[in-house]
Amino acid sequence: MVISVPRLVIAAPSSGSGKTTVATGLMAAFASRGLAVSPHKVGPDYIDPGYHALATGRVGRNLDAYLCGAELVAPLFGHGARGCDLAVVEGVMGLYDGAAGEGELASTAHVAKLLRAPVVLVVDASSQARSVAALVHGFASWDPEVRVAGVILNKVGSVRHEGMLREALDESGVPVLGVLRRAPQVDTPSRHLGLVPVAERASEAVSAVAAMASQVREGCDLGGLLALARSAPALSGAAWDVAEVVGSSPPPPLPVPELGGSAPEPPVARRARPQTPDGLKTKVVAVAGGAAFTFSYAEHAELLSAAGAEVVTFDPLRDEQLPEGVGGLVIGGGFPEVYAPELSANEPLRKAVAALAERGAPVAAECAGLLYLSRELDGQPMCGVIDAKARMDEQLTLGYRDAVAVSDSVLAVAGTRMRGHEFHRTVVEPGAGAAPAWGVRTPRKRVEGFVQQGVHASYLHTHWASEPGVARRFVERCLTS
Repeated sequence: MVISVPRLVIAAPSSGSGKTTVATGLMAAFASRGLAVSPHKVGPDYIDPGYHALATGRVGRNLDAYLCGAELVAPLFGHGARGCDLAVVEGVMGLYDGAAGEGELASTAHVAKLLRAPVVLVVDASSQARSVAALVHGFASWDPEVRVAGVILNKVGSVRHEGMLREALDESGVPVLGVLRRAPQVDTPSRHLGLVPVAERASEAVSAVAAMASQVREGCDLGGLLALARSAPALSGAAWDVAEVVGSSPPPPLPVPELGGSAPEPPVARRARPQTPDGLKTKVVAVAGGAAFTFSYAEHAELLSAAGAEVVTFDPLRDEQLPEGVGGLVIGGGFPEVYAPELSANEPLRKAVAALAERGAPVAAECAGLLYLSRELDGQPMCGVIDAKARMDEQLTLGYRDAVAVSDSVLAVAGTRMRGHEFHRTVVEPGAGAAPAWGVRTPRKRVEGFVQQGVHASYLHTHWASEPGVARRFVERCLTS
């Protein structure tokens, strides 16, 4: 089996260089030519994939070598890009920036190597002239396994400025495949956790993506970029198969180690013949969506469906009742702090969520979901499922986490090892009555989250593709309609 999809990785020397503008613009420009474009994002970012989806008409997917393991990057890529003419992968941070203290792990360079994909470097040239050649040379030569095959110059000020840059790069051996002039109209708004999600600014987001596509069409050599993408060699191995991995047997649980001890490598998906237990088709899993809950991995819904659930979305800002026949609830990440008054005002839904949890239905909540299940958020009443108060905080909590389940829950048995990611500016002050969900070793030893009855609520974002048994276990515990 091989994966043979033309592909490009869009990288940069640092954040803020214009990766999202270029990657999203390329996706939209190629899609407008009738190509089926598969959009991908390196790392745990949830917001950029929303813009990618607008550009391509396909769900945006993440490729994260830390959360899922390096061995799953190519299979997950193949799954998302199946049947497509081209894949565009937007990098994260600077090209060689990975998980803190882990070398190249989870960096754009690492993912590019795993995909054997050519890299196009987006350089903010607004304050450079001849020095751009030294910068590009350094990035192209740093790791000989990373193929930096082209440069797109961003924020170029004038024709004269462009000429100076091109002259300098003529000697670098890395071709210039695009020049974008300064164009603030394509900028996308941001706030405390990055860009504003598409779901919060639908019409403006459509206009922004169209502007990115226009700028890329005018300034980039689309033919040359497509030829470069087609030069990527085939990848050996099979694409990720959700039905196979959900049918696999879960690995035996690991003993719960002391938080200071060494830990084994995280589990990876195992393949076996799929199994469909009786009765799962009658189980409905409601997944929160809308403007307040925009953070989720596409594979989670696919895993739940493959495990036998009917997955139905609902919007806590608009819907006053949960979907009919709901037997389990998944509430992912987002920005509930922005919508705390509106979420609080929807008292009928808050009561419905609390009643479902009281019945013992499985409820999986991550980050924003944790805040929503608390008694209050910034003084606004929430669902009251867990005894905790949440509030905004000036301190940003950000980073990958190595965790082990310390309590049996609807997601995992104690001892299950998973990797996750935290990204929030809120603090939860716990009350009583719940066991911790995770023991976390990075960046410091601590316990985190809440487990009570069927509820698993935590700040930790995890990627269930790394352990498909999570979805199967959750669905098995769902109530039947």
